[in-house]
Amino acid sequence: MDYSLIVIVVIATALAFDFTNGFHDTANAMATSIATGALRPKVAVALCAVLNLVGAFLSVEVAKTISGGIVDEAKITPAVIFAGLVGAIIWNLLTWLVGLPSSSSHALFGGLIGATFIASGADAVHFAKVVEKVLIPAVASPIVAGVIATVGTFVVYRITQRARKDVVGKTFKGGQVMSASLVSLAHGTNDAQKTMGIITLTLISSGSLAAGSGPPLWVILSAGVAIALGTYFGGWRIIQTMGRKLTEIHTPQGFASDASAAAVILASSHFGFALSTTHVCSGSIIGSGVGRRLAEVRWGVAGRMVLAWLLTLPAAAIVGAIAASVATKGDWGTLLVGLAGVAIAIGIYLASKRNPVDPASVGEQQPEPIPAGVA
Repeated sequence: MDYSLIVIVVIATALAFDFTNGFHDTANAMATSIATGALRPKVAVALCAVLNLVGAFLSVEVAKTISGGIVDEAKITPAVIFAGLVGAIIWNLLTWLVGLPSSSSHALFGGLIGATFIASGADAVHFAKVVEKVLIPAVASPIVAGVIATVGTFVVYRITQRARKDVVGKTFKGGQVMSASLVSLAHGTNDAQKTMGIITLTLISSGSLAAGSGPPLWVILSAGVAIALGTYFGGWRIIQTMGRKLTEIHTPQGFASDASAAAVILASSHFGFALSTTHVCSGSIIGSGVGRRLAEVRWGVAGRMVLAWLLTLPAAAIVGAIAASVATKGDWGTLLVGLAGVAIAIGIYLASKRNPVDPASVGEQQPEPIPAGVA
């Protein structure tokens, strides 16, 4: 089927967002295993990229939530979706620049909701579904993951308290590889679907697909490849924050943190909840710090993260609304929004070069071993 130019532009922009989602969220799966030395940085992001691609094929429930649940596909146009994507990408890049693990998912939802609200009115946004599928999981998921990680960390240290610390460290390094891999798979299952949902929504709103359709195979494949490529580039700034600045992480903690995060993400994907993997993984890391006696949780960093979480959806919504107010004026408006988005992205990239963070700096300063029984 032939697609109009605007549909092609929106699809390309959605895949660009998917790419930023990948490098923004690499930390979710691999920050703890890099911090403990279980995986070398480059190996970690390569493994994460492959498993993100595989995970994209496991489910489409979240994609259906986005393509037919958040907004009324009959009341929006591809230009509105384009404006929402621009808002999401700009917020993703800004938070990446400052190393804050904010939610790519909520940036996407915020941009889409803001653009739809300003272009089509409040009736075009399904606020009840937003509360059920987005806001409630946003609040509950980090708490649930944190509690599970706290209990898991405490139990792990209790079980191993009489074991030799070198044996414990070696065993849990292997366990971390497995648990981090499971988080990567879960991330692909949940987050790649969000771009699938956006592309499917675009095809439905343009009349290229029937209402209620699921994502075609080419959409699933392209979304999986885009998020995998972004993951491979590695969001080193955010990896540094989650792996180093929240709490000091040792291998038993890392294993408990990743295992709890994977369980929550996979369960939510099954039920179609479009939760934030960033919220889940951050909550589980904090929980693992609480669960290990003598571990220091840096609550100031955690507080800044929570502030970013609270700002993400409304900030992206405001940018999306501004973009939609221009993009819906016609082709010239869409072009202007696109050029402005590219200019802002280039400016953020150039600003990042003033204080570069690379794999070598992220992989430095492995934590000192501690007695296996400390919990």
